[in-house]
Amino acid sequence: MRMLDQSAGVRRFLAVAALAVGVATASPAVAGGKFVFANSSAYDTLDPHAIFDVGRVASRINLYDGLMRWFDNPPHLEPWLAEKVEVSDDGLTYTFTLRDATFHDGSPVEASDVVYSIERILEMKKGAFSLFAGTVEPGSTKAPDARTVVFTLNKPSAIFLATVPEVHVVNEELVRANEVDGDLGTAWLSKNDAGSGSFQLTRYDPAVGWQAKRFDDHFFGWDMVENPLDIIEFRTVVEINSRVLGLMNGDFHGTDGYLPQDQVKRLAASENVNVDEQESMRIFYSIIHNGRSPMTDVNFRKALAYAFDYDGFINNILSGSVARDPVPLPNNMWGAPADVTGYTYDLDKAAEHLAMVKEPLREITLGALAGYGQTEQAAALLQNGLNKIGVETKIVTEPWPVASGKMRDEQQMYDLLFLWKSTYYADPNNWLGEMYACEQIGARNNSWYCNEEVDRLLSEARVSTDQAVRQANYEQANRLLAEDAAGIFVYNTKWFGPFSTRVKGVRFCPIGNGQEMRWVSID
Repeated sequence: MRMLDQSAGVRRFLAVAALAVGVATASPAVAGGKFVFANSSAYDTLDPHAIFDVGRVASRINLYDGLMRWFDNPPHLEPWLAEKVEVSDDGLTYTFTLRDATFHDGSPVEASDVVYSIERILEMKKGAFSLFAGTVEPGSTKAPDARTVVFTLNKPSAIFLATVPEVHVVNEELVRANEVDGDLGTAWLSKNDAGSGSFQLTRYDPAVGWQAKRFDDHFFGWDMVENPLDIIEFRTVVEINSRVLGLMNGDFHGTDGYLPQDQVKRLAASENVNVDEQESMRIFYSIIHNGRSPMTDVNFRKALAYAFDYDGFINNILSGSVARDPVPLPNNMWGAPADVTGYTYDLDKAAEHLAMVKEPLREITLGALAGYGQTEQAAALLQNGLNKIGVETKIVTEPWPVASGKMRDEQQMYDLLFLWKSTYYADPNNWLGEMYACEQIGARNNSWYCNEEVDRLLSEARVSTDQAVRQANYEQANRLLAEDAAGIFVYNTKWFGPFSTRVKGVRFCPIGNGQEMRWVSID
C-alpha cells in the first residue's frame, strides 16, 4: 500500500495560494463586491455530471468540489475534499479519506455522497463518463464509513488520479428528493445547485447565465483572500464585440482568454484592461469524420490537410501568437514527438491525393462555432483552399451546445468541425486517448476514427505504470495519426486572459482557464 503524502501537498498548496493572492491572514474575510464574466458559451444546464467541457466549466468548479483539484500552470494536482489517498501496490484500490466539509444546505459531505456521484455519472453515461467507463464498474465504489471512500478499479489506470477531480460531488439526499420518474434528478439539477463549492447558486436563466453568492462555510475558508468576492455572475454574451466593449467599458470584469488577436490587441491597449498571457495546452484542430465517405479514404483526408493554409492562419490571421502543432498533442506535453513536421499548404499535393480518391465527391460541410471567430476564419480559409482544387463546401456555424450535441451523433456530425481540444487533466490521454481510442467512439472520439495499431498503443499507455513505455507509445501514436491525416492539426495555443484592472488574484490553470473565482478580489 502506497500512501500519497497529501498533507505535504496541502502545505505546499497553502503556501503557493498565499503567495498567489499576496495575503494570508487569520482574520475573517471582508466583503469584496461582484464579479461579472462574459462567456461565449450558453449555460444550458448546470448539472455537473451532464457536461464535460471548458465552455461551461465555471459552474462545475465554482459550485462544486471534487476529491482532488488541478491548480496553476503548469498544472499540478492537489487534495481538495480528500485529505489523503492510499493506493494499493497492484494499482487497483484507491482509498480516500475526506476532510470535514459542508454542502450549501448545511448537511455534511459524506463518503456516501461521493459514491452516489460516481454511480450517477456511470448511469447517466454523459459528461465525464468516458473517463471512467471500463475502469470503474457500477457498484464497485464503497463507503465503509462516513469519511472513507474506496474505489476498486477493474484494471490498473495510469490516469485515474488525474481524472478524479471530474467526480464533482453532489448532495445525494437533495438530488434524490428531486428525482422525477427515475430521472436521477437531471431535470432539477440542470437548473439548481446541490454542491459544496466556494459559491452557492442564487439565480439561473439558461438564456442569460447564472449568479452565485460566496459560501461562507466552505471548508477551505476565506482568510487567504483579501476582500473575496460576494457575488459572481457568468453571463452568455455570444457576440465578440459585445464582450470586448463590455470589458473595456467596465460592464464586465473578465471574458474569454482565446479571443482573436485583433481583439486581444484592442483590449491590451485599453487603460481599463490587463491581459495576462500564459502558455496553455489547448490545441486547435479540425475533427474529420473518418466514418463517412469520402473521408473514409486516407487520400481525401490528406487532400484536406494539404488544402489548409497553416502559415497564413497562424502568421497573418493570428499574428504569430500561437505555435504550429503538427500532431494532436500540445508541444509542451510529454509524449509529443519532435520529429513530425506535419502538413503544409500545398495545393499541388492536395490535388494529387484528390485524384486518387475513388469514391464520388460531394459537397462537404465545414462546421464552425458561433461566437468563436477563429473557427469561422479557419473554416473560410479551408473552404478557399478546397474551392481551388474543385471540392465544393458549405460552412455551418452553430452555438457550442448545438455543435457538441451533433458531435456525439454519427449522422448529425459535420464532415469537419474546427474547434479546440482543452486540458481536462494533464496527461497525453486527455488528447490522444479520448480523441482517437476506438472505445471512445461516439463519446469523446467524435471523428469515428479507429486504427488497430493506434488503439493498441493508446490502450497499453493507459494502463502501464512505466513512464518510458507510455511516452514511447504516445510518440508513435502521434506519428501514425499524423500520417493517417486523422484530423487537421493546426496549433498549440496561448491564453490571453483579459480582466479589468480592478481584478486581482486570478490563478490561471489550463484546466479551468482562470475561471475559478475563489481566489479573486476586486479593488
